[in-house]
Amino acid sequence: MIELEQVAMSYGGGELLGDISLTLSPGSFHFLTGPSGAGKTTFLKLCYGALLPTAGHIRLFGADLRTMSRDDVALARRRIGVVHQDVQFLEHLPLADNVALPLIVSGHDRDSEAENLRELLNWVGLSKRADALPAELSGGERQRAALARAVIMSPEVILADEPTGNIDWEMSQRLLQLLVELNRMGKTIMIATHDMNLIRAAKTQVQARVLRISQRRLQAAGADL
Repeated sequence: MIELEQVAMSYGGGELLGDISLTLSPGSFHFLTGPSGAGKTTFLKLCYGALLPTAGHIRLFGADLRTMSRDDVALARRRIGVVHQDVQFLEHLPLADNVALPLIVSGHDRDSEAENLRELLNWVGLSKRADALPAELSGGERQRAALARAVIMSPEVILADEPTGNIDWEMSQRLLQLLVELNRMGKTIMIATHDMNLIRAAKTQVQARVLRISQRRLQAAGADL
């Protein structure tokens, strides 16, 4: 689905990531760890085509990123849901409209998707907050809204960048459970996190591969969970 082959990424003449090869296969579950500044966010951006590598090849659903047109990349990215570390919403729109934005941008008829939107908000536990403005949401509600927005187009891959970084443990567990449920539906999941307790908590729920960025390289971080 997403393949990286000997990928390197440099900024300002300095290498941030190097010689990285990885395949995110259908239905797999990955955790990506590493210290702050190691390149986790950059790695995720490479995975969804927001950045071109300075060396190596990235294939999105079989197509080489370097040869894809802008439209091809946009279509491929509809198959990838992203939960960003810094969640951004349009502050003047209620939660339901913010979650539905990918539908509107991609030309879907909002009315025909109304039932799916209601079901999605119910799934993330936000059906009673559909009319709330972003400023009225708690941190946990914002993260669950971000996840709902990321999956509203039924993507095959979900990439989450520190999705539990600003919420309490109870809400972290709830968000993890939602991601595990998506994986059980056949979705490919990658979660970038520095929270080892979150990874340990996943042990009884899902078989996951733990990867660590260290000294610009991607390494297996122990046995599979």
